[in-house]
Amino acid sequence: MSGYVEFHAKSAFSFLRGASQPEQLIRTAARLELPAMALLDRNGVYGSARAHHDALEHGIRAIVGAELVMEDESVLPVIVRNRTGYQNLSVLLTNASLRSPKGEAAIRWQELPEYTEGLIALTGDLEGPMARSWLSGERKRIDQVYGKLRRCFPKDQLYVEVQRHRQRGEQAWGQFLFDLAEKESLPLLATNGVIYAEPAGRAVQDVFTCLRNYTHLDAAGKLLACNGERYIKSANAMKELFFDHPEAIDNTLRLADRIEFTLENLGYEFPKFPVPAGESMNSFLRKLSWFGAEQRYGSLSGKVKDQLNKELALIAKLGFSGYFLIVWDIVNFCRENGIMVQGRGSAANSVVCYSLGITAADPVGGKLLFERFLSEGRKGWPDIDLDLPSGNMRESVIQEVYRRYGEHGAAMTANVITYRGKSAIREIGKALNFPVELLNRFSELFAHGDYKNTLHLEEQMGQAGIQASHPRAPAMVKLYSMIYGLPRHLGQHNGGMIICEGLLSSIVPLENASMPGRVVVQWDKDDCEDLGIVKVDLLGLGMMAALQEAIEITSDQGYSVDLAQIPKDDAKTFEMMQKADTIGVFQIESRAQMATLPRMKPKTFYDLVIEIAIIRPGPIAGNLTHPFLNRRAGKEAVDYIHPKCEPILERTLGVPLFQEQVLKMAMVMADFSGSEAEELRRAMGFKRNNERMESVTRKLREALEQRGVDEVATDKIINAIGSFALYGFPESHSISFAILAYGSTYLKAHHPAAFYTALFWLSDDGLKGCI
Repeated sequence: MSGYVEFHAKSAFSFLRGASQPEQLIRTAARLELPAMALLDRNGVYGSARAHHDALEHGIRAIVGAELVMEDESVLPVIVRNRTGYQNLSVLLTNASLRSPKGEAAIRWQELPEYTEGLIALTGDLEGPMARSWLSGERKRIDQVYGKLRRCFPKDQLYVEVQRHRQRGEQAWGQFLFDLAEKESLPLLATNGVIYAEPAGRAVQDVFTCLRNYTHLDAAGKLLACNGERYIKSANAMKELFFDHPEAIDNTLRLADRIEFTLENLGYEFPKFPVPAGESMNSFLRKLSWFGAEQRYGSLSGKVKDQLNKELALIAKLGFSGYFLIVWDIVNFCRENGIMVQGRGSAANSVVCYSLGITAADPVGGKLLFERFLSEGRKGWPDIDLDLPSGNMRESVIQEVYRRYGEHGAAMTANVITYRGKSAIREIGKALNFPVELLNRFSELFAHGDYKNTLHLEEQMGQAGIQASHPRAPAMVKLYSMIYGLPRHLGQHNGGMIICEGLLSSIVPLENASMPGRVVVQWDKDDCEDLGIVKVDLLGLGMMAALQEAIEITSDQGYSVDLAQIPKDDAKTFEMMQKADTIGVFQIESRAQMATLPRMKPKTFYDLVIEIAIIRPGPIAGNLTHPFLNRRAGKEAVDYIHPKCEPILERTLGVPLFQEQVLKMAMVMADFSGSEAEELRRAMGFKRNNERMESVTRKLREALEQRGVDEVATDKIINAIGSFALYGFPESHSISFAILAYGSTYLKAHHPAAFYTALFWLSDDGLKGCI
């Protein structure tokens, strides 16, 4: 390596202390040809997964670390050198977080020595333990603080960090650090204490500083940085800053050479499932699947046998048998405890899931694409979603998982809440000192705005009384475009749980959720998937709670209702749908659905599957809804895009409504392999990064052109994929929802008293607001 490595950068995942996304920091470092960069978010590794993924794409190394908030409120930066160091950091952060209220974790000096193996400590910037004593004038205490650091970290694990931001008074502090390094024979390390990728980020940082200190720009004064120097600088710029101490630059390269760890070395393992003596996880899964298939299908056709063998072979090859067995075990727990449960999502494409009783839809009869769920080229684990009744029943399942794997062995995935819409405008408005009444008026008028288009934002600001002539209106619009999408705070995913062989806390730091009894990891579901961490979704549906209650009421009245066994051709049920008498039922009670039902006139179960899928952002934005309805009514000719697409699009009259159809078109028309189709699936579902989608569609277009597909058909296929990038709805997902929609309509049609009583009970218990 040559040049310079930045070893102290914070991202916006330091929550109001950093102003750039991890990806932006990495891309800027790559553009400046830095060979590596360390991301040290405050009290966590929140942004490390995203930095790691982007670093792989841009050919640099993402070094892991964190800023530790100590019990005396000083901040100690640490760098991870090897896997032991990472595990120590993760456990250290977990211990501090789980014993503290959310957002108040602090590391105790006395516990630090137990966890320093594999970590490199920096003396820190002006928030560091030594600088705090210097700034407060307590020079005598500096020796005590240095003694603490030396008791925790051997000399080869301690670096004297030096920063130069062209600020008055920093020379004296810098000279003290130079003298300390010489006196103690410690290496100097130059950093720029980065908190934004480029100089323009200083404006965002000023807003965040105001929000953090509950003030505004007119009153912030010395709370704001005196200049905008804390951006990523090139090697030449840093060498000029430290022209008199070139060893401080050279040591960044030497330290980078010592770093062995990246998140590729995470060491995550999914828990092993305990199987009976004489069985392996593969053999036990095979035995259960064949037994379940016989129960489900009765007589097994050749298609079912072939598909079951194919799936079981791939599951065994990829090492996923334990995952299926653990999900099967959770489903069994639900049934043994009288809790309704139904698998949905892409798992419904799997005969193994259907045979194990995890899902309720027959994928062979439904001609569903297994590759949408699992393929040989899949990098991450399969994703099985379990729908459960909202409220106490679902919570009992979540707590059972916590009980089985322990406080440090299971956790919910995080949900990153970002700046957007009216909440972002309100926060920016506070910092810019706009009158509260103006901000209130904006919020009242535009409760649901999400202004990617700032022209739309300016128009609505004007309607709220914030005219373009207002001296700070342009700043509000500019700041909004810069802050849009940055993380605001960390919540919990509505049902995603991850578990681990051994301690999950050694893989990713855990922290308390705001909800009692819940623990979350510091990464969201996409981060976990990128790193091969397995998620099981335990999702709560209010309608399932109502259905369970209604079925129990009908049972008390002497009726036996089984959603899996009710006839799928009930005339009274379809008549109710065709009249749009669907208030209170699942999925088809919205205004848009009720307006479409009389046009759609569903007569079969698959009609209902389409009805649920067609009123979605993807089909609507892609102008697919009206063409389908017109073709169904005979007002428009059916167009299959290309003759080879006819078998794929036949059931939807030539309109690609489902993710599975898009993937099949890519496989048939562009000869995409299962792994390439998986890449396309992930790009369609990955909302954080448009580059992924652009890359894979470019690849698809080139493949279509190479195979002689005409330009019109190519454009139609690409446009269909573009609309699905907004909201790619899987056919299997729609089938699973249709089962609940049909069941709730059936109960409303045949057992209205029980159905309405259950709805009233649901409303009275307040379960609709339960996560």
